[in-house]
Amino acid sequence: MGKPTGFLEFTRELPKKRDPQQRIHDYKEIEVPFSEQDSQRQAARCMDCGTPFCHSGCPLGNIIPEFNDAVYEQNWAYAYEILATTNNFPEFTGRICPAPCEASCVLGINKPPVAIEFIEKSIAEVAFERGYVTPKPPKERTGKQIAVVGSGPAGLAAASQLNKAGHTVTVFERADQIGGLLRYGIPDFKLEKWTIDRRLAVMEAEGIMFKTGVNVGVHLKANDLLDQFDLIMLTGGSTVPRDLPIPGRNLKGIYPAMEFLSQQNKRNANLPVEVDHQGQKYGDGELLATGKNVVVIGGGDTGSDCVGTSNRHGATSVTQIELMPMPPKDRAENTPWPNWPMMLRTSTSHEEGCDRHWSINTKEFVGDEQGNLKALRIVDLTWKNENGRMQMVELPGSEREIPCELALLAAGFLHPQHNGLLDDLGLEYDERGNVKATNYQSLSNPKVFAAGDMRRGQSLVVWAISEGREAARAADCYLMGETRLEAKAVSMIAVE
Repeated sequence: MGKPTGFLEFTRELPKKRDPQQRIHDYKEIEVPFSEQDSQRQAARCMDCGTPFCHSGCPLGNIIPEFNDAVYEQNWAYAYEILATTNNFPEFTGRICPAPCEASCVLGINKPPVAIEFIEKSIAEVAFERGYVTPKPPKERTGKQIAVVGSGPAGLAAASQLNKAGHTVTVFERADQIGGLLRYGIPDFKLEKWTIDRRLAVMEAEGIMFKTGVNVGVHLKANDLLDQFDLIMLTGGSTVPRDLPIPGRNLKGIYPAMEFLSQQNKRNANLPVEVDHQGQKYGDGELLATGKNVVVIGGGDTGSDCVGTSNRHGATSVTQIELMPMPPKDRAENTPWPNWPMMLRTSTSHEEGCDRHWSINTKEFVGDEQGNLKALRIVDLTWKNENGRMQMVELPGSEREIPCELALLAAGFLHPQHNGLLDDLGLEYDERGNVKATNYQSLSNPKVFAAGDMRRGQSLVVWAISEGREAARAADCYLMGETRLEAKAVSMIAVE
């Protein structure tokens, strides 16, 4: 424990953010750099609890008190060593994770929790700056060939772990660049893409091969994949968006949120925007919010990203509506510590300008004579508890129209794309439409494993990394035998 009285002496402090009216004119990350001394002071607030609940709050099981202590001691090399044992990509999670670890922080019972996410980012950035992050290719290869299909956080984590185990890994991505959700789903103002390229350079130097523009199942058939590789790791995203099939859905001006976001990411990368990241032409060309009344349907993180992007486009107005009731401003009683709290969250995008409404149902898309969207017909809701289930009831006399020329559907995703590769592999699906697997191994073919959104369903980046790591371990055991890890552990003990 670095400073026993640190949590009494210092308050929680995060890096300052650039002025909202300044940052909406660019796509740079919004935080102002923080000094190493500031990071040290925040790490000093960690109490090194007897039972550190932050471990269980983190899907990766990060060893948080230990790396906090190392930061306090200014031993950045050791801090990164500790962090890298459980997290392949702290530079990503340190920027975009909602930090469930902080919700479980013991200090958070009666004080603001330790700024764990910020400390994690600090460790990663110092490590890259000082050259602690170097390629570490395996000393010997097993001769096993593994195909990782999908290059999002789950795929990259699985590839990294499998490569460390000595397998030869090829990552296939149907988009034109590697990164999946990191590349084409998360806006640059939250995650600048040079952070991805920096990590990919290390992974390539370690021997991982990346192939873009390959739509596995189309360009490379399922049977060919099975013949050429000893194991297939499916790590594609949950790409089928939840639609809103109401009257007027065919009007021009209604789009899935991810189509809107990915197009802007391509624009930022100076890539052609007339086609999507899979090389398919957009039905309506460029999607821009400039000069439009924008309504984002859905109150989650993706919806928030649409808000921030719309403001940067110069939208006339930005409104975000949510079907569910407004969460409480403080932690709800039914989500006590150390659970993830149900409470109102205001993102940096909301701070830049947004009119937010809850308990709203969209009943109809209203168009003009040319077939363009011009308004939404909405209605207020009340929620009633009937037999333990919440039921929505329309509020009489509340139905109205609001102006809207661009509606962005941000109500989440259903499941991965079935037609093509997954159907060709003859995979079974669970009740939600995800790949059915036991210990990450598909029930249909023992050579096929699944991780991330593909198996778990739509979730957080930190969960995707965890899934990729755990699936890689299961795959290694399948290829090399369950006793391999035990033998390694015995040999390490013998050396000691």
